[in-house]
Amino acid sequence: MPSPVGASKSVELLRFTTCGSVDDGKSTLIGRLLHDSKLVFEDQLQALERSREQRGEAEVNLANLTDGLRAEREQGITIDVAYRYFATPKRRFIVADTPGHVQYTRNMVTGSSTASLALVLVDARKGVIEQTRRHSYIASLLGISHLVVCVNKMDLVSFDEEVYQEIRHEYTAFSTRLRIKHTSFIPMSGLHGDNVVERSARMAWYQGEPLLSFLEDVHIASDWNLQDARFPVQWVVRPQDDSHRDFRAHAGQIASGVFRVGDRVVVLPSGRPSKIKDILLLGRSLKTAHAPLSVSMLLEDEIDVGRGDLIVPVENLPFIGKETEAMLCWMHETPMQPGRRYLIKHTTNLTKAAIATVHHRVNVETLNEEQASVLGLNEIGRVSIRSSTPLLYDEYYRNRQLGGFILINEATNATVGAGVLLEPAKSPPLPEYTDYAI
Repeated sequence: MPSPVGASKSVELLRFTTCGSVDDGKSTLIGRLLHDSKLVFEDQLQALERSREQRGEAEVNLANLTDGLRAEREQGITIDVAYRYFATPKRRFIVADTPGHVQYTRNMVTGSSTASLALVLVDARKGVIEQTRRHSYIASLLGISHLVVCVNKMDLVSFDEEVYQEIRHEYTAFSTRLRIKHTSFIPMSGLHGDNVVERSARMAWYQGEPLLSFLEDVHIASDWNLQDARFPVQWVVRPQDDSHRDFRAHAGQIASGVFRVGDRVVVLPSGRPSKIKDILLLGRSLKTAHAPLSVSMLLEDEIDVGRGDLIVPVENLPFIGKETEAMLCWMHETPMQPGRRYLIKHTTNLTKAAIATVHHRVNVETLNEEQASVLGLNEIGRVSIRSSTPLLYDEYYRNRQLGGFILINEATNATVGAGVLLEPAKSPPLPEYTDYAI
């Protein structure tokens, strides 16, 4: 996407996702946002015009800017997750346009897993329906802090304020049971651009910001966990030449928190203590490094550290255990089988695991807990997981980077489930080596 003059590479990045039911106008809204912000290439506009002429349509279909699959254009629905990058002078954006059909709920989970903000679209004619509730619950489950309810297609209800207020009241009553920190509402018409980039003269009763201004101004810096320093080791750097024989660094991305040279740390799960000797970023030494920087960390002591290990401060340990509680979304046509062995991918660690117990299934429309022994495709429930090696984790709602995981079928390598780890009823015992008095 072209960037406006003056857009800086250093401006803050916002990842957001679209949610809602089929035909609520998610793809059209994103297309309108890009088009009215002058962020579409000329050849893309020409391609849209050719498509309009071939189909004999009266207007250009802006949804085709994100619906890239042929099947999507033929059926008029989104199937896969479409990622689009764009930038304004104030902020950079990555948007995940996710499908609304219940059949593709797993795609919505994938597209929303890294988002800080979700746009939940509601058709003004239909109001809050089951899929609206389902996607809102999933956004809450995934720990998305900011939710914007876009009451779309206001042009089809004559821009009636009363319709908007009724939907706002209904959604607010439902959302009080969700784990969402900030909820906002914007009435709009994605098709005609009302309250998308510019304020709508046809809804003078709405005194808030249009969507683009809201996205540019929403505060997301506090969404990062800078309290719990966590460094999952991805790679051990050992140069091959003899001149650097003693060099040993541990490379990876800081998942959360802040590390400083001289900090007392412990390597988990072994429990071996040490101090940070140096932190390198592209060959340059740093005194301090924070999430989400990718760095190489040098320790003062020779410790056996490998991929999947976790470096943390000695005074701030994560949960450590082979038995964990989680909320799990099942993403495969074959139902989950308690007791069957899967692979669990958590940070940089990959180990074997099994679902020990299904405690309940969540009815995503009523949010009630229902008795269940298995989970089927797109179902969400609370489970107990038993892993062959200890998981090193924080509760997901405190630290998304240390609390999320996926389950993999070890025979087919297919991702079959995704979930969030919960705080255990009691803290597990510390590792065997716990001489933290350095």
